[in-house]
Amino acid sequence: MARGRLRVLLGAAPGVGKTFTMLEEGRRLQREGRDVVVAIVETHGRAATSALVEGLEVLPRRSVDHRGVALDDLDLDAVLARLPEVALVDELAHTNAPGSPHAKRWQDVDALLEAGIDVLSTVNIQHIESLGDVVQGITGIAQRETIPDDVLRSADQVELVDLAPQALRDRLSEGLVYPAARVDAALSNYFRLGNLTALREIALLWLADEVDSALKRYREEQGITAPWEARERIVVALTGGPEGETLLRRAARIAARSSGGQLYAVHVTSPEGLAARDPEILAAQRALIEKLGGSFHQVVSDAIPQALVQFAQSVEATQLVIGVSRRSRIEAFFGGAGTSGAVIRLAGDIDVHIVSHAEAGRRRLPSLGAALSWKRRLAGFAVTLVGLPLLTWVLALVRSEESITSDVLLFQLLVVVVALVGGIWPAVVAAVGAGVLLDFFFVYPLFTVTISDPLHLLALVVFVIVAVLVSVVVDQAARRARAAARSAAEAEVLVAVAGGVLRGGDAVQSLVTRLRESFGMTSVLLRQDGELVAAARDAEVAADDDQESTMPLGRSGSLYLRGRPLTSSDRRILGAFVSQLDAALEQGRLRAEAEGVRPLAEADRLRSALLAAVGHDLRRPLAAATAAVTTLGSPDLTLGAADRAELLATAEESLASLSVLVTDLLDVSRLQAGVLGVSLADTGLDGVVSGAIDELGLAPGELTLDLAPVRDVRADPVLLQRVVVNLLSNALRFSPDGEPPLVATSEHGDRVQVRVVDTGPGIPEERREDVFVPFQRLGDTDNTVGVGLGLALSKGFVEAMGGTLDADDTPGGGLTMVVELTAAGGEPS
Repeated sequence: MARGRLRVLLGAAPGVGKTFTMLEEGRRLQREGRDVVVAIVETHGRAATSALVEGLEVLPRRSVDHRGVALDDLDLDAVLARLPEVALVDELAHTNAPGSPHAKRWQDVDALLEAGIDVLSTVNIQHIESLGDVVQGITGIAQRETIPDDVLRSADQVELVDLAPQALRDRLSEGLVYPAARVDAALSNYFRLGNLTALREIALLWLADEVDSALKRYREEQGITAPWEARERIVVALTGGPEGETLLRRAARIAARSSGGQLYAVHVTSPEGLAARDPEILAAQRALIEKLGGSFHQVVSDAIPQALVQFAQSVEATQLVIGVSRRSRIEAFFGGAGTSGAVIRLAGDIDVHIVSHAEAGRRRLPSLGAALSWKRRLAGFAVTLVGLPLLTWVLALVRSEESITSDVLLFQLLVVVVALVGGIWPAVVAAVGAGVLLDFFFVYPLFTVTISDPLHLLALVVFVIVAVLVSVVVDQAARRARAAARSAAEAEVLVAVAGGVLRGGDAVQSLVTRLRESFGMTSVLLRQDGELVAAARDAEVAADDDQESTMPLGRSGSLYLRGRPLTSSDRRILGAFVSQLDAALEQGRLRAEAEGVRPLAEADRLRSALLAAVGHDLRRPLAAATAAVTTLGSPDLTLGAADRAELLATAEESLASLSVLVTDLLDVSRLQAGVLGVSLADTGLDGVVSGAIDELGLAPGELTLDLAPVRDVRADPVLLQRVVVNLLSNALRFSPDGEPPLVATSEHGDRVQVRVVDTGPGIPEERREDVFVPFQRLGDTDNTVGVGLGLALSKGFVEAMGGTLDADDTPGGGLTMVVELTAAGGEPS
């Protein structure tokens, strides 16, 4: 039977008309031919509501006596017995009377839905569990009756029954909600205009978020990636400069013109930090965005346009607000469109607003990047400070009028070396310094800064330009090398992530550990349904400035990261980790389900083996007993005393074999069902071994005993004797002639061991666990030994007594069966 549909009417406060609307809808469905019943409705004495109940089938309520007070409540059994198409159930968050099938009414509704009944119900916003503290802060009243958020969010349809706050107060004043005696108190407390306005806003926002979530789920299911402008989402790009306040206020005005617009502010920093930015300005802008009702975000990336657009796409922004470039016209001419142009090219369907501000056009040094580390830049300056004086001194020793060309080339070589070591700034310093030294020491007139030949001046200018160009090339090469290294690292991480899931095992823990190591985080936690699934933590103590990030994982999981800020490229790789973790969790869930099915498969295998084995092993003794009894009872045969005795012995032996077989089968069934009766008592091993020897009828030379003084064991004496009998039977069967099996006892701490040793062919190590599986004979085709239950029963008996049974090698060849049990109190016997 298909599950019923749940439709919930949500209200901001009592009296908005939820029950009235529910009854109206019930009457409409009844007119359409639907089978509608009123399972329970609370009219609260309102005449208009009571009038709507007339004409609808009302099921009787269940009466419960609680401390001398008769309580009427929903009769769940009556509704299930009636089995209507639609049931009207008022007050979904209601707490049932003691003794009811469920503690909460929403649980009764879930039972109706499982029975295939559609349910129409009502609830107020203050009863939603996650909003309880918010509503209490507004109204000052704690809500005791709540409903889990998941229950309401899982409803097939949630509708808001809305009424303006003043209209609700008017209804209250007219006595349409509460009796006249309660009106004044209600108006001056819970139903104050401010309270009702706040509750209405909460209800509208909750429903809007639910609609937004439903829309997002729909787009994901349909594979729709293009943004839908169902709600305006405006992203403001902050540079950390003073123009940010202008951009924020402009964006806030854009958001205010659109109903329900959301405002985001994002600041993109380089991996090296907030260079050339005043943190106080950024802090003030963060406070401003929060005051304007928006949220502040920070992204770390070298590629500012790409990071801005990626963030805007991640929040499904419809508009992006950026400031006009602060570069001069000359810089724009030589440097291209800059960040603004790149954002416009990458934005796609997102509208881009370029806002002018007072800082526009003000010159500032362009960011030349930091592709090289600060250590290399220091090394470049060191080479400059040491190399220039040294080279000047060497060249001055061999100076001549014809050497100027070689002098320039050698200084040029030094500048190239500095550029390769330290990048652009050390190279620029080296180029200028080399130009000055060349002019002062090698260009005539010497020891002056005067240049007599214009060609020498041109040569110096070209010299500096070449040095700068070489430095730029080196800087770009360093950037590309770092990008290539990043790509290689990302590829390695992705291969490791995919391999971790494919290899199985504890893929979730390994993925979480690899995630922490890959991103250098202090800790990474994975929780599902509120429970910790996996964790990876650095041995070092977390720093106070560590940032915390949360990533949703699947339907009910979350990934918590603590450590450094994540860059936009980090988040891209993090998305791969999240996908693989989701797959690993799903793989674990499927593995758990498979493990749950395994006992059923094992039971089927045992059942099949039982039928196959019993079909043969029961036939043999039954056939022998039947033949013996038939012969004895035949009137046509004359039997002598010896023949009659032999036939009786055959029948007796066959029936005894049947008795043992049936007993073993019953014991196996009890073990499989977990209902084997065990009576533990202090048991002496001497008595158990003696009983087993008597049961097997062994002569003194057929068995060797080495019974050391040991304490009694906690065991069931009957079951333990059956274990020893089974083990001795196997040992006797496989022991060579003239080498009887050995029974030995020993004590180790609080454990006592019984060893049954034979010197037969033994069992390969890889097959030792198989001998304890029911109906296993390890390829032995001698069916006179039964169906292969002896060792399986023995292991089950020993484990039921809290012990262990293991198979081990006998030194020199053979098999040793070791029974280990817990020692009882007292002295060794």
